[in-house]
Amino acid sequence: MVEGPQPFQRRFFLLWRRDARGTTILNVSINALPRPLSGLIERYGTALAGLALIIFFAIFAPNFSSPSNLLNILKDTSFLAILALGFMLALTIAELDLSIAEVASLCAVTAGALIHAKWDPALATLAALAVGAACGAFNGFGVTVLRVPSLIVTLGTAAIAKGLAFAITQGVSFVGRWPTSFTGLARGTLFMIPNLVLWLVGAALGTWFLLKWTRTGSHMIAVGEAEEAARLSGIQTARMKRLGLFLAGLLAGLTAILLASSLSSAAPNMAGDYFLYAIAAVLLGMTMFEPGRPNVPGTVFAAVVLKVLGNGLILLGASYYVQDIVLGAIIIGSVAFSASVVKKAAFKV
Repeated sequence: MVEGPQPFQRRFFLLWRRDARGTTILNVSINALPRPLSGLIERYGTALAGLALIIFFAIFAPNFSSPSNLLNILKDTSFLAILALGFMLALTIAELDLSIAEVASLCAVTAGALIHAKWDPALATLAALAVGAACGAFNGFGVTVLRVPSLIVTLGTAAIAKGLAFAITQGVSFVGRWPTSFTGLARGTLFMIPNLVLWLVGAALGTWFLLKWTRTGSHMIAVGEAEEAARLSGIQTARMKRLGLFLAGLLAGLTAILLASSLSSAAPNMAGDYFLYAIAAVLLGMTMFEPGRPNVPGTVFAAVVLKVLGNGLILLGASYYVQDIVLGAIIIGSVAFSASVVKKAAFKV
């Protein structure tokens, strides 16, 4: 069961329910609580299932528990989770960003082209981040100013980004020797902790702090839950939508920098394989901790579970297409579960 709204959200929900349904229904909706056991299962059941999956592979999958394999899982999870956090921010404001993977690929080849043109790695990194932010800003402009649904805008942006990435590279990858000051962004360690993990922790904590501890984050959540009521409450809904999509593009740029830094290469489709996994991580994350809502802990843990699942299946000798089948089932099941939770939260007496 979803926890009761925070102070601002409670006032916001109060206004919306009073206008739409009346005071009596409002009081029942806010005060009705599920049985404790049912609430615990809804909040933590998926997370416990994920832990059980990890234990299963640790027992039955050869070499799953080896330090090198676990380290590889953590590193690969970092790329996926950071990209998924961007999609989660877009979903928080009730929009979709289907361009994140193609934008990340464009940012990666931008950095690769500039570095191979002898640009300073720091400037190339900033340029790549700026490209991601610009794509996110363009998506926000299309949604709030042009009034085009985010599904259409971001699909168009994805196509443009893909075309630009191939135009920059002429269909080939940037490989060769990369400056250590650039590759060290992803390959280095700090206090024996891989830099990739530290980047993930920083991105997750920053996103969590924004949504949970700032007025801007509360406004973003309010816009996502009921845009018209948020607008009537004085919230600048268009600004919140632009911010959410801007941050999604920025996180796509960060993912691209880390990918290129880790692999010492940049290809026009290098982030494409992360697209469906990022969506699945956000949707699966909505089934735990805060069921029915996009949330940071759920997204990050779901990313870990998805990478563990893929790695474990490979070690058990499963065919590559099995991962796609399981991924599709997870997406459908996650949406169905979240929809049922939201329905019960709204109407259960």
